[in-house]
Amino acid sequence: MSVTRVVILGGYGNFGKRIAETLADVGGITIIIAGRSLNKANTACQQLSGIGSQAELQAARLDIQSSDFNDALAALAPDLVIHTSGPFQGQGYQVAQACIAAGSHYIDLADDRRFVCDISALQEQAVANDVLLVSGASSVPGLSSTVIDGFSDRFESLHSIDFAIAPGNQAERGEATVAAILSYTGHAFPVYINGRWQDRFGWMSPRRVDFGRRIGKRWLANIDIPDLELFAQRYPTVKNVTFQAGLELSFLHFGMVFMALLARVGLVKDWSKFTRPIFKCSELFERFGTDTGGMQITLTGTDKHSRTKTITWTLCAEQGVGPYIPTISAIILAKKLIAGQLTKRGASACLDMYTLAEFDAEVSHLAIHHTTEEHIG
Repeated sequence: MSVTRVVILGGYGNFGKRIAETLADVGGITIIIAGRSLNKANTACQQLSGIGSQAELQAARLDIQSSDFNDALAALAPDLVIHTSGPFQGQGYQVAQACIAAGSHYIDLADDRRFVCDISALQEQAVANDVLLVSGASSVPGLSSTVIDGFSDRFESLHSIDFAIAPGNQAERGEATVAAILSYTGHAFPVYINGRWQDRFGWMSPRRVDFGRRIGKRWLANIDIPDLELFAQRYPTVKNVTFQAGLELSFLHFGMVFMALLARVGLVKDWSKFTRPIFKCSELFERFGTDTGGMQITLTGTDKHSRTKTITWTLCAEQGVGPYIPTISAIILAKKLIAGQLTKRGASACLDMYTLAEFDAEVSHLAIHHTTEEHIG
């Protein structure tokens, strides 16, 4: 089926507006910016029109929690729906199922472990209706798996995957992202360590990691993401899969560590209930720190001579463009569907969907670059 009508749910939000901005350069399509606020959707359309959109732009009011959501979505006759309206923690698959019913492809930017890992439950329905459902088309697991797959053939046996994300404090952040992190701050989740599942606690186990000259050293702490489960299954020789993220400003980072401790001892049950005041408080410190962030993936294993090999891939995003990175996977997939270059059907996490070369081509106009270091022994 041809893809000419693209609905972006949350199309005026932190990530949605960046996807809309990028896809607006694609001619011959209609982009429908949708969300709970029709005024915000209209404003977003006007802003894109003002910078010379090649695509036709429309605004629509859509509320994924509304009882008439399925009918409202179907009325827009979408060929592709890009779901950016997080947080995905606690969301069901009502949007994906509405897409199946409407005969539309579906892409989301989810980072919730269960949401992304369990999307395969819709596999048969998606195939029967000739649509593709992709969950986690974001930094994780979309970009992270692409990087790992790009280097996996350099190992005879891959043993360990350790990766991290460290955003710049001045980079724009979304309230939904904050809510997602707060939902598991101080709570246990399983991590694959030394070949067995062990509990780790959200935003605890702080450590400092060097991201290189441009970024420097950043504090990190435990974060729960789909990759922790997906990669333990995807790479059978791997014995360790670990992930952390952090805040650039040390006092904010360790404030979160303290909050995690309060949750772990039971003094606070769920920090996500306080998302709004915490988010507003964080905005008071936006002028501090830098607009430079990064992502680092360290792979350890053995080569064909049984020597220990370590490959470290480090991405640096400058000039405040870090928030574009979580959108790139979805943008690449959307463009491939529009061009008829992605014929896969079914429902899965964002794995095996694109290459690192395709990522590089998509970010070539942004202040994003990456380096690779390889060590033997």
